[in-house]
Amino acid sequence: MIPMTNTIICGGCVDIMNDWSNDCIDLTVTSPPYDDLRDYTGYSFDFEAIANELFRVTKDGGVVVWVVGDATINGSETGTSFKQALYFKEIGFNLHDTMIYQKNGFAHPSSNRYHSVFEYMFVLSKGKPKTFNPIKDKPNRYAGQTNWGKNTARQKDGTLKESRKKIIPEYGMRYNVWKYNTGKGFSAKSNIAYGHPAIFPEQLAKDHIISWSNPGDIVLDPLAGSGTTCVEAMKLNRQFIGIDISLDYCKIAMKRLGEII
Repeated sequence: MIPMTNTIICGGCVDIMNDWSNDCIDLTVTSPPYDDLRDYTGYSFDFEAIANELFRVTKDGGVVVWVVGDATINGSETGTSFKQALYFKEIGFNLHDTMIYQKNGFAHPSSNRYHSVFEYMFVLSKGKPKTFNPIKDKPNRYAGQTNWGKNTARQKDGTLKESRKKIIPEYGMRYNVWKYNTGKGFSAKSNIAYGHPAIFPEQLAKDHIISWSNPGDIVLDPLAGSGTTCVEAMKLNRQFIGIDISLDYCKIAMKRLGEII
């Protein structure tokens, strides 16, 4: 079955994805409940089942962006994020990029370690990514100057000759550490979103959707929460599917979508 798009589905994401055809999703952008939050408002979180279904429904060349962090329990970080990344590799995904989502502050101060201000963004691809639209917003120090390229041609006498030159553009491709302001008024523009306890920034979802998909593609969030991925997909003219097992969170997501229709 080809999944219905531009909708929020309330239910268990594994059961719902089970009914879908293979290779039907272009991009997934999601964030799972972390470690001690696995008993999520009374619902369980079956990571391996979700990962396996994501691999099956992702198109060849499709991408899953998995935003995750680790809890600190009994003085040690759990390492759950790494275990999940390695499991994705075991079932067939490529770990295309390990990116960092850096926050502007921290929620829980530390007394014997440096304050934690980041989470991982594992970019997982099913084969080689079919789409990459790099965001170029990093100012170039030497913008406007002529740059002799690295391509060289070997001459008969053995010397190397510069083969091309170009003008350095004003902006270059950003690095794989993305910094965002977080907290109320920053993570989301809609006050409705804050009815969910753990939202990631709208701009984060937007940037990944731009990077790994094209207009018309199907973007999935199987753990949709407040619906941030779906909201940004709609704004960017992608088709979207959001799934969440909590009726309360589904209502939040639908209200947010209603604000932009």
